[in-house]
Amino acid sequence: MGIGVDQDGATAERPPERRAPTRRFEAKRSAILRSAVEALNRNGVRGMTLGEVAARLDLVPTGVIYYFRNKEDLAAAAFLKGLEGYEALISASARGEADTGRVGAFIHAYFDHARKVGLGEADPFPVFNDVRALNCAPVNLAYEAMFRSFRGLLTGQRALPRLHRNARAHLLLSEVFWIPAWLNQVEAADYPRTAERLAALLTGGLIGAGHAWPRPRPLCLTHDGDPTATASPELFLRAATQLINEEGYHGASVERISAKLNVSKGAFYHHNETKDELVVACFRRTFDIMWRAIHAAERAGGTGLEVLASTVVALIEHQIQGDAPLLRTSALTTVPEAIREELMRRFDRVSYRFASILCDGIADGSVAPVDVNVAAQVITAAINASAELHYFTAGLEPAAVVDHYVRPLFEGFASPAVA
Repeated sequence: MGIGVDQDGATAERPPERRAPTRRFEAKRSAILRSAVEALNRNGVRGMTLGEVAARLDLVPTGVIYYFRNKEDLAAAAFLKGLEGYEALISASARGEADTGRVGAFIHAYFDHARKVGLGEADPFPVFNDVRALNCAPVNLAYEAMFRSFRGLLTGQRALPRLHRNARAHLLLSEVFWIPAWLNQVEAADYPRTAERLAALLTGGLIGAGHAWPRPRPLCLTHDGDPTATASPELFLRAATQLINEEGYHGASVERISAKLNVSKGAFYHHNETKDELVVACFRRTFDIMWRAIHAAERAGGTGLEVLASTVVALIEHQIQGDAPLLRTSALTTVPEAIREELMRRFDRVSYRFASILCDGIADGSVAPVDVNVAAQVITAAINASAELHYFTAGLEPAAVVDHYVRPLFEGFASPAVA
């Protein structure tokens, strides 16, 4: 008796042969991934829909499902492809012998990739602001592998203690992730120039010649009119801020905010007209705290460097305490367009003030002659990324955050670890 053959031609001993994907299949799959990245970067993981991805390609949602089982599968594939792209840039940049040269090579490679994206010669990278909302093990493992590869570019990889390496790697990678937030302010022809200035700033730091890291002055970021920790409006603001920081605008649903506070949806709407009203209030509260830090530091006086260092340290220490965190400004990318424009204008005003303080420091010599527009974005990114520092520096005491995380921002990634 013969072995027997299944309907598809496979035998009991030989599994069915899978045909290699055709060029047409791969082209369509790649087009879907590009559309998914655009949707992810616009709306985040939870805000992306198969309908939106399909509509960009004149497809119906079932046309996407033919290539990807569901939204989560598609998002995971988009993130994995982006991580492969980062690994390629890192690998190409790791060949230099000089430490600063490796970081500089990566920054230039990133901007060159951005140039190719603008010309349609390369696919854009996904934004990783809310990648944790996907909760996908393969993506998480690939991200961790990419992080380790990126950490290998840093100055003093072997000499720096583990927590110093991890803190600097997180800060530097976060600076790269923040570039899309301000890249539209740069002409494509100026990408090499901007890359050069950003690389020099990151490796060399902000402190002017003849000056040293100042002792930051303690600042009070509260005022008499602040609600108490038990006031309902403040509790809703904190809960919404924490959820948006972790899972983006769409991940912070009314249901999830209410559940975090163990209250009903009815209680939510008793204190808040709409979710968007609460989100706007979260941003206003964050901007208010940032302005308080700036004004308090300026009232305390000192050089431009002292004002800037005191402001940044106060805001980052406030952020890592976690009880009343600042809303990550990266969340601006996924809020509805109806409220995004005004919030972006308010954020730009804060960035403009950082640039102004940098100008003061350059004038008095305490700040190096850096590009203040780029440096202002670097400062914003550092404050923004401090919300996730604990993921990469387990065991780092809050009192050590300044030495591990803030000083490399000011002294440069080529600086030695603080003893």
